[in-house]
Amino acid sequence: MTRTLAQMATDVLLTADGREKTALSHKYAALWRASRADGAKPIDVGTANPPLRPARPAKPELLSPRDVPKRKPGTPEGRIAILHAIAHIELNAVDLHWDLIARFSHVPFPIGFFDDWVRAADEESKHYNLMCDRLEAHGSYYGALPAHAGMWQAAEDTIDDLMGRLAVVPMVLEARGLDVTPGMIKLFQQAKDKDTVAALDVIYAEEVGHVSYGSKWFHFLCGRENIDPKPVFHALVRKYFHGGLKPPFNDEKRAEAGIPPDFYWPLADEITKR
Repeated sequence: MTRTLAQMATDVLLTADGREKTALSHKYAALWRASRADGAKPIDVGTANPPLRPARPAKPELLSPRDVPKRKPGTPEGRIAILHAIAHIELNAVDLHWDLIARFSHVPFPIGFFDDWVRAADEESKHYNLMCDRLEAHGSYYGALPAHAGMWQAAEDTIDDLMGRLAVVPMVLEARGLDVTPGMIKLFQQAKDKDTVAALDVIYAEEVGHVSYGSKWFHFLCGRENIDPKPVFHALVRKYFHGGLKPPFNDEKRAEAGIPPDFYWPLADEITKR
């Protein structure tokens, strides 16, 4: 019996090992694409009961953000710490996108919604493996260092609020990646680490698409409810995102992803005035 997309998404969430999780993610994304190409044998979206938290490997140790050790980025150890942090972000992103599919599969959407998030999960799986490869090339591995314990908080906070999930995960957290990745690319260019620069270039280019999916489907939901997206976005970010939006922003890439400045600058201004 063919598994539904929501069931496949849950399978990924229940897989603990990072390499195994991403291999299964790639496998299911390929099955979904093949099913969509062959209209005679479509995979049903279906419904599922995803776990509150995804399965995780025993390592890395997860710490409060303030307890994660700080390392100088210009040193080899600092660059390994950056690669480890990115790998951790990408593994969480794999689960965030599959969780979005599994948890909200009951919401009526055009099939393109699921196409977009399957693609995003597939690409995040590639990004995780790219970072693991670079860690191993530098004599380390994912799990060798402690990591941020709060990465999944946005998913738990928006467990029953799809619009909030889209606002906070792709449109805030992933958009932040567009702001900081150019600086990381420059750091590894200075270190003459061409392979890491190439990997980060791939991630940077594809993350624009993920942010754009969030913006597209957030606006879709607002249009369906006939509400103005900007004040709704501001209200949801204030409700669910506790870190504050802090410049500098990559205005050009954010605009390319469908997020205009008047969505995020007012929120940043609120932080500076506190």
